[in-house]
Amino acid sequence: MPKHFPGTHASGGTRANFPAPAYDEQDALFAPAFDLISRAIANRAFPAASVAVTHEGKIVALKAFGRFTYEPDSAEAATAAVFDLASLTKVVATTSMAMLLYERGLLDLDLPVVSVVAEFAGEDPRRDAVTFRMLLAHSSGLPGYEKLFLRAKTRDELLSAAFATPLTADPGTRAEYSDIGFIILGAALGRIAEESLNRFCQHEVFGPLAMMRTAFNPPSAWRASIPPTADDRSFRHRIVQGEVQDENASVMGGVAGHAGLFGSAEDLAIFAHAMLSGGCPILRRETVALFTRREPSPPGTSRALGWDTPSSPSQSGKYLSDSSFGHLGYTGTSLWIDPERQLSITLLTNRTWPDCKNEAIKQIRPKFHDAVVESLGGA
Repeated sequence: MPKHFPGTHASGGTRANFPAPAYDEQDALFAPAFDLISRAIANRAFPAASVAVTHEGKIVALKAFGRFTYEPDSAEAATAAVFDLASLTKVVATTSMAMLLYERGLLDLDLPVVSVVAEFAGEDPRRDAVTFRMLLAHSSGLPGYEKLFLRAKTRDELLSAAFATPLTADPGTRAEYSDIGFIILGAALGRIAEESLNRFCQHEVFGPLAMMRTAFNPPSAWRASIPPTADDRSFRHRIVQGEVQDENASVMGGVAGHAGLFGSAEDLAIFAHAMLSGGCPILRRETVALFTRREPSPPGTSRALGWDTPSSPSQSGKYLSDSSFGHLGYTGTSLWIDPERQLSITLLTNRTWPDCKNEAIKQIRPKFHDAVVESLGGA
């Protein structure tokens, strides 16, 4: 039977202090930032975008741009649009689950992964040294990415392939961003909680925060509000809309530790507001601080636990403080949170439409973050 836990947070309350809408003047306040997004769409960096900015406890920007595809008769994007969040899954879902299990005493960060996932053991004795902390900090020695979907046809087969993926470095010696590590982490956390990642997050994270437009495997009724992410002509041979773009997550049935979550910009703003409020109402302030603080090793890493922190140069731009934390998603999504500025910036796009070749967002994203900060007088 799944374990059901009482809510634990600093305030003792049962509902979030939701960020108050305060975006009546957004078009004037954020004109340079919004113009940057509009020009990016005109230049075909991505067809659709939705942005949300919270500042000092208020949502000061919530706006959608463009159309679902580049066709002139395509549906217009709306602020309620739900995007494939891609690797934002790693922080909004998987890391949140790890944080909750940690503060409830069920997850020891320095526990060897093999103690929970026996299948992770192998002939390489280094595998016994891989800990949950290393998976979260991307320092496990696992490779960044493998096309497991080419040889695995079911969820169980893909998990088995992930568990058996050879290490490419000694554990703890190198930071390499790893989808494989988070596939394993998501499965391991499910075993600890005796409940799947999607079910756990629904009643422990999304439900308590009233993130009503956030889900794995979004219901078919949402499809009309979800921009497509790919015209997949090589693997699924169909337009990918309302189902996860990531092929490994697709074989896993749409629920994985590294990808699969869908959500709206407003929902991510609510989530970010909770993080800026010390985790209230779902987490303790001390837990948020621990997981969002840059790890001291390996040397030179920018990674916190699950989260990333600003590096130089950074997709977060040039203004966010050293205490900031955030993450990117392959489909063109990002979330950055700055506790010092009491600021969060959500940018959701479908830059992978119709394929993954266009990487212009790498230039646009930091400029957008800078323009937002400048508009708020924080440069």
